[in-house]
This record gives sequence, C-alpha cells and structure tokens, in this order.
Amino acid sequence: CDLFCLQGHVTAEEEARKAHQLWLSVEALNYTLRSAGADSPTEPLEGAVLAIKETCAQNEFAQALATAIPEESLSRGVYSEASLRARFYDIRRLARRVALIDETRNSLYQYFLSYLQSVLLFERVEEAPPAKLAGEDLDTFKLLAYATYSIERGDLELAAKFINQLRGESQRVAQDWLKEARLTLETKQVVSLLSAYANAVGLGTTQAP
Repeated sequence: CDLFCLQGHVTAEEEARKAHQLWLSVEALNYTLRSAGADSPTEPLEGAVLAIKETCAQNEFAQALATAIPEESLSRGVYSEASLRARFYDIRRLARRVALIDETRNSLYQYFLSYLQSVLLFERVEEAPPAKLAGEDLDTFKLLAYATYSIERGDLELAAKFINQLRGESQRVAQDWLKEARLTLETKQVVSLLSAYANAVGLGTTQAP
C-alpha cells in the first residue's frame, strides 16, 4: 500500500509539473500576443507556440490547438485589436469616399460624385445594427455606421462582419484591414482556448487526490 501510494504521489507530482509548464508556455504566448505596437504586428508567435508543442508532446488536444494557429501569425505576428480599431477609421473614411464606385460606375466623374456625396451627406456616424440585416441595410453608409457602432463597443468580430458586406470599391479598400482583423480574431480564439485548457488542466491536478 505504501509503495502504491508513493507511486501515485510521484505520478500526481509529474502531472502537476507538466500542467504548470503548459500554463507557463501559454502565458508566454499570451504575453507575445499582447506585445503589438501601435502600427506594427506582434513578434512572430512561432517560438512561443513551439514551446507549447514541446511542453505537451503527448497531449493530442493541446497539440491540435497549437497547430491550429495560422501560419502567418507564427511567422509574422498579428495586430492588436487596439491597432485595428485605430486603422478602422482610415478605412471608414476611404470607403465612404468611394461608396458610389462599382464595376459599372468607375469613371473619374463617378469618383468625383462619390467623393462629393461623402462630403455632403450627413449620416449617422454610428448606428446600432438590427438583429437581422435587410436589403436597405446593405447600403455602404449603413454598413459603415453599424461597423463603427460595433467597434466602438469593442466588438471587432461584428465590425468585421459588416465590413465584409461592403461591395465595389469600398470592399476593395477595406480588404487589407479585413484580412488582418480575421487573422487577429482567429489567432486570439485559438489562444483563448489554449488558455482555458491550460487553466482547466492545472485546476484538475491541484484537485487530484
């Protein structure tokens, strides 16, 4: 019984050590994710993710989560939500200016009219979006107002969904921002799952008999 109890204690200590190492590795990843500058992405996440994979080499679930982080996030890093929020207003201004431009209306005269409309039109800067979009809600100015409302309340994901509904030249000028927003959201979602899992594993080892 003493030998059995000793073996159980050693096993429990080893599991607790692994859980702590996983937690530390995930915290290092979170720290790297938060290190983005105002106008630059974070450091590449590859080193921090590799540390997680090495820490949980025998843990298929944690390995799968770590592998789900996008390749560009590993090699380059991602922009912070605060940075994307600041860049959003530049995109919003450009998208308003070209709101009238599409595949059928793209002459210099149309560009002039579109710019003139953006200057003269007094629309709501932000507006609470409806529960379900109707046809009239797909107007460029409406979509931008909904996106502004969302981003002002910290909902980058919802703002990106409205920006994704833009069409014509407005869609084109917003593509880079939308791509970066999706990359940040996807990466943060995976890291959030890793954090929750690491905390759950750690809690499990501390409660083990």
